[in-house]
Amino acid sequence: MKFAVSLGMERFSPETSMTAVMDNLLQLAKIADAGGFEAIWTPEHHTIECTISPNPFQILTWLSQHTSRIRLGTATLAAAYWNPIRLAGEAALCDHLTNGRLEFGIARGAYQYEFDRMAPGVQQQEGVGYMKELVPAVQKLWAGDYAHEGQYWNFPRATSVPKPLQKGGPRIWVAARDPGTFDWALGIGANILSTPLSLPAAEIGVLASKFNKAVADHPEVKRPKFMMQRRTCVYDKVDDWHLAVEHSMNYGRYFENLMQNIGTVKNGFPEAVPFESVKGRDNYNPENIRKNLMFGTPDEVIEKLLDYEAAGVDQYCLGLSFNLPFELQKKTLRLFTDEVMPFFAERERETQQLAAAGY
Repeated sequence: MKFAVSLGMERFSPETSMTAVMDNLLQLAKIADAGGFEAIWTPEHHTIECTISPNPFQILTWLSQHTSRIRLGTATLAAAYWNPIRLAGEAALCDHLTNGRLEFGIARGAYQYEFDRMAPGVQQQEGVGYMKELVPAVQKLWAGDYAHEGQYWNFPRATSVPKPLQKGGPRIWVAARDPGTFDWALGIGANILSTPLSLPAAEIGVLASKFNKAVADHPEVKRPKFMMQRRTCVYDKVDDWHLAVEHSMNYGRYFENLMQNIGTVKNGFPEAVPFESVKGRDNYNPENIRKNLMFGTPDEVIEKLLDYEAAGVDQYCLGLSFNLPFELQKKTLRLFTDEVMPFFAERERETQQLAAAGY
């Protein structure tokens, strides 16, 4: 199992400068690159200060100038906000500017608040239809001349300019939780991004079952990569969990505002909705958060990660962007690099040695 980190630029107060926000992101990216993480993922969002990323390709290009080897991915682009020609060209140019390190992650989109401004009249759930039409069109534009007649877009013969640096284009990753999306993604040769959200560990197995069924249903396709992401915080002492849980609970109330479109956003800053308005009250129980999310000492985190390894997850992604104090984000990356990753690297070496010996 390899490891990645999801990073974004976040402001929860106008008193925090963009200079500080950008500097924090750059420091974390450099730590992840030096620490041997496989990828950095960054999202696309608009009009909200808690996730500043109107074009993730710009951010990834910038990070590529300050890192040397780490892969750089979009997790995720919102399909309904893009034109296929523009997306194909911008992604391909980013692939060149990052020297072939781009990973192309896409989803239907998350926040109804955002849809109302970026794709008026489109319900968030409809985003999957846009995604299913958009991705094959982008793939064909990367390959050469292509004319498109579809439900959402129509254009005469055109092609991606430039073409991607990576042969065949960057690896495509699709965010999936429902069986239909798993099946469609594997059918087009895409890899899978998924998350158990704040649900108990059993959800890891549920998602793995959906993935495995889709793999079995598509024997014509080479098994793709399977990534899962959770909010993550690693700390020194068992009793240090309170701060991580508090920030996760508070961040969830911002998320509910945007996801359910039930709160107020002032000058880009969403207000946290009251606990009475949240969905899934058990997900806001402090003990459940501590248990379900990737919060713990290095030893506790290793124990939790074994569930992901057993489920066949190829890449575990640390979700660090939930208004966690910056110094704790840095500590999480360093503890993970120094005390968690070596454990799994050793397991991989042992597995390879056994395979070489014929076991």
